[in-house]
Amino acid sequence: MIYKTSGVCSSEINFEIDEDTMTVKEVHFKGGCAGNASGLSRLLVGMPVDEVIKKLEGVTCDYKSTSCPDQLAKALKKWRS
Repeated sequence: MIYKTSGVCSSEINFEIDEDTMTVKEVHFKGGCAGNASGLSRLLVGMPVDEVIKKLEGVTCDYKSTSCPDQLAKALKKWRS
């Protein structure tokens, strides 16, 4: 799924979920902080979707009310619904 972000440096998040196990298979951020996005993407592979949402939802970046991790949580919630 491709999710268009809002209020962050990354312009979109592309992710794939293993629907049999409800775990993250892949995550790719377009734009944003390359090292942080790459590291986060690697850490999330194999994690249950609900756990990722729980850990990342509400994370902010500097003065912004959201962040790339928070946007991923929003994307996963949208995918789940």
